[in-house]
Amino acid sequence: MTTESAIGAVAVLDDELRRRMYWFIRRAHHPVTRDEAAAEVGISRKLAAFHLDKLVDAGLLRAHYEAVGGVRRVGRAPKVYEPTDVDVRVSIPERRYEVLAEILMDAVLGEGADETARDAAMRVAGRRGADIGRAERDRVKPGRLSTERALTLVHSLLGEYGFEPSRESPSCVRLRNCPFHPLAQTAPELVCGLNHAFLSGVLTGLEAASVRAALVPRAGECCVELHSTTD
Repeated sequence: MTTESAIGAVAVLDDELRRRMYWFIRRAHHPVTRDEAAAEVGISRKLAAFHLDKLVDAGLLRAHYEAVGGVRRVGRAPKVYEPTDVDVRVSIPERRYEVLAEILMDAVLGEGADETARDAAMRVAGRRGADIGRAERDRVKPGRLSTERALTLVHSLLGEYGFEPSRESPSCVRLRNCPFHPLAQTAPELVCGLNHAFLSGVLTGLEAASVRAALVPRAGECCVELHSTTD
């Protein structure tokens, strides 16, 4: 779920009736009908349907038609609601701890006999970044990339990962947010190294040979900056 979608979901849950129905359905462990949801919060079936459909639109519930209790009746089966497996988290500025967790987990599971844990983590971070860059290149099909075009692609791509990129000049993109903060404060050398490996991998995957990732730490920002290899 994107940050925008998560904010929308939280806004939908700001209504007390929707919030109560949502928690009731999550705890029910079975598909819930409109009548059951309405009875739980003490409102009409019609009003319950309105609120339940808002929860569906927000991605918090899914709806389908099903015979309740396995009993088939004449006519269409009632509409029932179940929770989705969506994980709603809102963080401003954006944090992406799951990316770091996946890198570290893959490093632990795939550590080579001749590698340290740190070396494995750096290798996995670079590979993960390269996969993302390659997928973006396959999607956009940009051909040979100039420095300015490469930085434009990177700017758009890294915005989706919470780095808050800022185009400081035609040949430089500064990353205003560290998606792994405050973990970077706890282990700055490790986290900044993983960031650098990850972003270098993104450039490799994009085949952006005229751009490099450099460690340029600044307080409160990502430690990496992307700029032309000639700067």
